[in-house]
Amino acid sequence: MGKGKLYLIPSPLGDNEPAEVIPAPVLESLQHFHTFVVEEVRTARRYLSKAGLKGHIGELEFFELNEHTTEAQVESYIKLFENDNDVALISEAGLPAVADPGAQLVALAHRKGIQVVPAVGPSSLMLALMASGMNGQSFAFCGYLPAKTDERRNRLKAIEKISAQHRQSQIFIETPYRNDSMLADIVAVCSGSTRICIACNITMPDAYIKTLTVEEWKRQMPTIGKRPCVFIMLAR
Repeated sequence: MGKGKLYLIPSPLGDNEPAEVIPAPVLESLQHFHTFVVEEVRTARRYLSKAGLKGHIGELEFFELNEHTTEAQVESYIKLFENDNDVALISEAGLPAVADPGAQLVALAHRKGIQVVPAVGPSSLMLALMASGMNGQSFAFCGYLPAKTDERRNRLKAIEKISAQHRQSQIFIETPYRNDSMLADIVAVCSGSTRICIACNITMPDAYIKTLTVEEWKRQMPTIGKRPCVFIMLAR
């Protein structure tokens, strides 16, 4: 028997009904899998139940891959593909393996010659860029910025310089409980003419997506709170 394939299955960005944001063929494909590698089992079970597998969750196998998973554990997941068994990888929200620990399993699959099959679904990064009015021709994803204030401010100034030099949109994210601190640091150290897009709760009924200059944000500072948020910067 050969090896199965690794399927990358997107999940909703928020508490949407899966059918609102995940294509029907992707939801239908979930019936095919018995083995799931997920960031958090409880979240995955809830998603799969809403996606049409309610009543069958107990028949499925779940393996976690998150910040606490060791390299040895990830390596052991190669056994899941034995006997032509296909495996589905699901992130907490959005696309698996993008700013997500699941990338480790994808890398393992490539090293071991296992076919990787990405499925269509929502990307908070691309949706935010689409809605920002910023440069969609040249952009960079900077991931999470440093947690410490001084280091974060230095990083903000550095990516602002890169953005100005190349007219390149800079996309970054933050742990939700530091969103407001991030915005405070942006308006403290960035040029007043630099444009910043704040995109929160994308695809949700209460989505908030707005692009203003730093100077304009200073005059109307919002409270972002703990909503999932994408920041985009474009400097002049």
